[in-house]
Amino acid sequence: MNYKNANHILPDRLVQEIQQYVQGEYIYIPIKDKVINTTPTEYEQELIKRNEHIYTKSLEGVSNGELANMYHLSDSSIRRIIIEQRKGYETMNNKIRQIINEWDISKKDVKQIYDSAWQIGEDYVLKTYEDVNMLQRNIKILTILDDMGIPVGGIVLTKDRKTYAKDTEYYYLLTNKLSGSNITNIHKDTAIASEMGKVLAKLHKAFKECETQDEFWDNSLLKEMNGWIKEVFVKNDWKYIDESAFCNLVDRLKKMYDKLPVQLIHRDVHLGNFLFDNGRFSGYIDFDLSQRNIRIFDLCYFMLGLLSEEEVLDISEEQWFDILKQFFKGYEQEHTLLPEEKQAVPYVMEGIEILFVAWFMEQNDIKCAEDAVKIYQFVEQHVERILQTVGCKQP
Repeated sequence: MNYKNANHILPDRLVQEIQQYVQGEYIYIPIKDKVINTTPTEYEQELIKRNEHIYTKSLEGVSNGELANMYHLSDSSIRRIIIEQRKGYETMNNKIRQIINEWDISKKDVKQIYDSAWQIGEDYVLKTYEDVNMLQRNIKILTILDDMGIPVGGIVLTKDRKTYAKDTEYYYLLTNKLSGSNITNIHKDTAIASEMGKVLAKLHKAFKECETQDEFWDNSLLKEMNGWIKEVFVKNDWKYIDESAFCNLVDRLKKMYDKLPVQLIHRDVHLGNFLFDNGRFSGYIDFDLSQRNIRIFDLCYFMLGLLSEEEVLDISEEQWFDILKQFFKGYEQEHTLLPEEKQAVPYVMEGIEILFVAWFMEQNDIKCAEDAVKIYQFVEQHVERILQTVGCKQP
């Protein structure tokens, strides 16, 4: 090893700094460790997202065999992925076991039922939050609806009479567990589709009452289209969505938007958030995303969700249109839709799906972005039939 005079190779200031620690002695300066690039490749990111989706579907009750068919993997690969994902949540499971001591309930078994929710024994559900605004939104709506006698999971207060607990990372909300579960055979019984329409209409009526008791966040699909959604596509050189088609859709929505009723909506209407017990509706859950927006958003969002879940639910194109008809029919038995709302349905559907494309692009979830593009294209190709099915004609 060769020794060099520090005065010959280091700046005077640095030599003086070193002399505060050592003088007149040999020191060894080790070779800097090679920087290893730990950023996942695009392919690795896709695998990470895929495995997260598989675990979430497993928590929702999709069998390993169904998952194997959906993702074209073997049963053993699905089992391995689920085990690996479960290990990743072990630290969180331990946190949950500790935090439930904040409530005056006997020691209960802890079972993860969603990526951010755990069942505590047979009587409670604990949900975790990183965003305090989403937590407070859910608490506010749950409290109002519960006071109105609407079937929601009532909030369980902590030992010190607070609505939630927290630690250095998360906020925790404990609610009573509602009976029942989400329906999975909506395509086999049109009465279920009609009932879904009815219970959503009843929720919208209750939401109108909520608005008289408190203020809620205002949002607008049209403003989102002209704002962050457009920015995402511009940034990505209009990948996936044609710029002229996007602009035409925005123009069309702009012309009809002011005629669409705005009110408090659920904003996350899917089968997992509406519970049924032996065929009878038993309750609503999850108001984290609730906001004031166009009323028709909830109906369109729900029907698009069935398209995104068609592999799990085994829904054909014809069955989807039949569900669409019965769902809207059931809704109108409780709450009349304006002709302008029906006229807007396919275009609001296109806007929502474009929103999902942009969202998944921002999350680097290529598979889900591409799936959202396919749903957008399906709606775009069936505008006239959608209009006819919901009871109006294309202008």
